[in-house]
Formats: sequence, structure tokens, C-alpha cells
Amino acid sequence: MHLAGLVQTVTFFAKTRKKAATSPKPQMQALEIGGRMSSKIYKYMGVDVFKLALEDPSICSLKCSYPKDFNDPYELFLTINFEQSPEMLATYNEAIGDLPQLPTTCFSKSPGVIPMWAHYGHGHTGIVLEFDEERFSERFPNIGFGDIDYKDSPSDDLLDMLSRACYIGKPRYYYLLQRGVFSAAYYTKHSHWSYEQERRLVASDDDVEINGNLMLLKSPSDCISAIIVGGKADEDAKGSAKELADHIGANYLELKISRISPNPYFVDTDGVRYKHDEDGFESYDFVCDKCGEPLREDNDLCSFCAIEDYHIENAFVNNPLRMIAELGNIEEYYRSMNSVGKRNRPK
Repeated sequence: MHLAGLVQTVTFFAKTRKKAATSPKPQMQALEIGGRMSSKIYKYMGVDVFKLALEDPSICSLKCSYPKDFNDPYELFLTINFEQSPEMLATYNEAIGDLPQLPTTCFSKSPGVIPMWAHYGHGHTGIVLEFDEERFSERFPNIGFGDIDYKDSPSDDLLDMLSRACYIGKPRYYYLLQRGVFSAAYYTKHSHWSYEQERRLVASDDDVEINGNLMLLKSPSDCISAIIVGGKADEDAKGSAKELADHIGANYLELKISRISPNPYFVDTDGVRYKHDEDGFESYDFVCDKCGEPLREDNDLCSFCAIEDYHIENAFVNNPLRMIAELGNIEEYYRSMNSVGKRNRPK
């Protein structure tokens, strides 16, 4: 398939996925802090990459890669089951050949994925850029966006199409096989990666610039709708992010690591607390009067701030390990309990 045809194929599947994903459904009342209801996508990065990507504040340079350079070498194994007869595999190779390479860059559908902050956000010290996908598509009309499908095994439908191409040989089966394989190659990953909630952008070589060893997609910075700093970001990172957000007219948010929930929350410059889900950002109705921790119910204080002196005193008095320690037997107690644990350990 010619490169132009591949771009059209990948873009077609991306838009088909997007249309299916945005079918009418009940909507919750959500506060979209960007001021307009549109799809948002998120790019995680370290502070060093953030400063390089926006060295020119009017342009955001996003690194792209070809599929052959993806960090998961098993992505292309989710097209078909390759344990087939020589005739079937020869037909596959004839129909597909080498996968044409298109510049690709990856986003997440959520700014609150803890493993992503740990890995790509440099241990929560980094930054996430929120992009307005609609603006992005307006600036680059030929690109394709698509959600990643997470699977544990290849598609039976593609194997059936390969069988039809091999044993019936009609042109339409070759065509449909090509389209299906190219889409699967660009938009399918193993379910181990599902925590990323990935949304992928596929461009053409005409959309990118080569800078040394880097392939860069240069987007106008007005495609950035918010800049979010990590929960462990230092003051230099916060200052740089806030200054740039003010300069380009983007929202500024700080991720906060909750004390009472495994999910983070976000705070804007006015101190408003937000959560994020598939419908976007929504402000919390209730927060702790003392520490500002978001609450699910209308309470004055969070569970930690509600602790009073008498709770601490009662916990101290009722701790049996303190009594054992006062008798001088705590080390022997721990040794005996550890030995019990070893005896009961499954062999």
C-alpha cells in the first residue's frame, strides 16, 4: 500500500474509533476548566523535557517515533496468530510486507495515572501538558488520533480475513487484511499496558521536522490548554510552569497526593480542588476545613484532621505492644511471632 493510502487508512480507523467512543451517552455535570467542552489528551514528561519542548514558548515540540522504535517490541504480535501454515504466512507477507513507518507520538486520556507520573513524570517531579485535541486536529488536518485497544491475544477476525485472502484470493480480502493489520499495528497493545489509558497520534513525514536524532512534531502552543505539575515538583519547576501557563493563556494546576485516597487530586491557582475522570475535570463539592483535602461527604474535617488529643491518648493507652515493651519483653515477643510465621509459611 502506498504511504498516502496508509495515512488515510490509519486516519480512517482513528476517526472511526473516535466516533464510536463519542456516541451519545448520559453526561454528568462536569466543570471543564478549559472553558469549552472538547476532548483533552495528556503528555507526561520530566522538567528537562518540558523546558526543551517549549524553549520557544510559541511552539511545543513533541518527539515522535516510528513503530520499529516503540518501547514495546511485542506490539506488532497482536495482529494475527503467527503459528500458521507456510501458505498462510506467505500470503500475509505478500499482502502486508514490511509495515510502513509513520511518525507516532503517544498521549494518555488521564492526567492522574500514578505509574505514568512515576515513570515519565520522573517520580512525580515532572509535568503533564493538557492538549486540546480539537485544536490539534485543526492545525494538522491530516493526522489521525485513536484510542489504544488493549488485548491479550491477536484478532480472530484478521486471521479469518487472512484465510480468505489466501484461499479465495479476491482483491477485497487483501485490501481489508491490509487495513485491519495496519490499524492493529498502530492502535493495539497488550493489556499489561492498559494502565496508560493511551491515545495515539499518527502523522505523516510531512508533518514532522528532523532535528539531529529527533523527529519532532511542532505544534502551536495554543493547543496546550493546561499545564499540570507533579506532587513532588520543586519550586523551580512550579515557577517555570506557572510562567509559561500565564504566557500562553493556559490553565495552571498542581497535582496533590491525597492522604485518604489512592487517587490524586488537582488544585488551581484559586485553591479550587478538582478530580478527573472520563468526562474531564470536575470540582469537589466538599473539602476539609483544616487541610483542604477533598471529601466525598459533607463533613467539616477529613478523617486525619478529625483526630483529637483524647483519640491519641486512648490509642497510646490501649496499645498492648507498649505494655510488653515496658516489661522488657518486646524483642522476645517479636522473635517468637516471627518463628511462628516461619513455621506456618507454605512450603
